Amino acid sequence: MFEKIIDLDKELLVYLNNLGSETYDDLWLIITKQLYWSPLFLLIFYLLQKKIGWKKFGYYILFTAVLLLICDQTVNLFKYGFERLRPVNDTEINGLLRIIKTSKSFSFFSGHATNSMASTVFGVLILRKYYKHAYLLFLFPLIFAYSRIYLGLHFPTDILTGYVFGATMGFVCYKVYSKFVIRNS
Repeated sequence: MFEKIIDLDKELLVYLNNLGSETYDDLWLIITKQLYWSPLFLLIFYLLQKKIGWKKFGYYILFTAVLLLICDQTVNLFKYGFERLRPVNDTEINGLLRIIKTSKSFSFFSGHATNSMASTVFGVLILRKYYKHAYLLFLFPLIFAYSRIYLGLHFPTDILTGYVFGATMGFVCYKVYSKFVIRNS
């Protein structure tokens, strides 16, 4: 059963990765870098601060930093615990992939997917009270994490596991933030 899931995971990766084209490779290399998303982050910060004020915003930044630290360290524990090779380093399939970027670290599970989903869930849960279309922010983790498949750096299960873990941690962070920051204000 587990072998079947791994085989399907590899087949799906090869299919999705090969949908790409050299025309768009540079775009996906830009998309995968967090720095280029800074304008979106600054916009979210502005919108949040405008609605919740400086004090709650300061707590939001603190909670987000702790959330990302916890997520990032958990991802590293899993990566070095499982030691799953990245697709670009997996000799069974790397000849079938369009390899645009390489990495020596391990694959399971995706830090990009985890951190982007965790921060988005946390932010959306706060913003939804003030902005009707806050859910559109979920486009960020979808596009950001897909870049890892496009580049051949992660398997789909790496991304999905990151999404589930990140969403769970973002929700837990929101609940703690609500209890200690929103209710005590």
